[in-house]
Amino acid sequence: MPPEPSGILDIDLGAVAANWRALADRHAGAVAGVVKADAYGLGAARVVPALVEAGCRHFFVAHLSEALAIRHLAPWADIAVFNGPHRAEIGLYVEHGVIPVLNSLGEMEAWAAAAGAANRTLPALLHVDTGMARLGLDRRELAILAADRSRLDGIALRYVMTHLVSAEIADAADNASQASRFADARAVLPPAPGSLANSSGIFLGADFASDLARPGAALYGINPTPGRPNPMRPVVGLRGRVLQIRDIGAGETVGYNGIWRANRPSRIATVGVGYADGWLRSHSNHGTAFFDGGPVPLVGRVSMDLATYDVTDQPGVEPGSWLELIGPNASLERVADAARTNGYEILTSLGSRYERAYRS
Repeated sequence: MPPEPSGILDIDLGAVAANWRALADRHAGAVAGVVKADAYGLGAARVVPALVEAGCRHFFVAHLSEALAIRHLAPWADIAVFNGPHRAEIGLYVEHGVIPVLNSLGEMEAWAAAAGAANRTLPALLHVDTGMARLGLDRRELAILAADRSRLDGIALRYVMTHLVSAEIADAADNASQASRFADARAVLPPAPGSLANSSGIFLGADFASDLARPGAALYGINPTPGRPNPMRPVVGLRGRVLQIRDIGAGETVGYNGIWRANRPSRIATVGVGYADGWLRSHSNHGTAFFDGGPVPLVGRVSMDLATYDVTDQPGVEPGSWLELIGPNASLERVADAARTNGYEILTSLGSRYERAYRS
């Protein structure tokens, strides 16, 4: 028999597909699937086929290696790479039909040269920075391109895109200003479809509709409308197995540095999940797991392989029991708040030691 895992990550692929369909129904234009970081840690090899079956025809990743890893799963699909092409990689883009997002004049020049060498036009997205100040053409580069559109010779512009800074905050001033700057940028460029909304942007209304939306987090159940009910179906559940129960007296401490001290005789359950599994150290003395729907607080430091929970009020917990770490009672948002981070970091941190149980 295989060894029993210390943690089980339940992944509902049917919910991923349903979330994509819900977003596609809501958005006027086409809807892609962002599957970077191994589909936010959930396994691109399983997520991409589920999205393909749902009807997704456009995919985005961060790195070329991620595109090559999924190309065989959707050989006819548009797969675009956010981080842009390194000159040494351009041959692989052309060979495998991967579409770069061009983030600078230098990348544009290299891609145009590749088109010339191939004696054919090559597809690309053009990223215009409207406020994020990470990737994309800034105002200076945009002005240079607007004055000399021949820089795009040989490049078939699939989309002009930008990335919203504060889309999850519905009334943020950034949203309207970015939409305006994006419209201004498109006006000085050759006509091309636009790509504007991310997960949260899809919920900002008609002014943020475009030819292609690029949701990521919402596909995996992260709430794209913080502060309001989550319109997406939950995708992920996480269970941790209790390895041992320890009875301690009032005044005794638990874990490294003794940062939690019992104020009564207590039962402590040690669970085989730690920060090496992505159960973040910032959860220490915060957060709540559940057993049969009843809360059990995390106490003491999260260590590399273990976390400890006060199960004094849950007498049914015993070695071999499973605690709900993420699930119906412990939403991603609640878990992220306890760790003082966001659901993105929680998902992408979940490690390789969990047994992954997929449902379709």
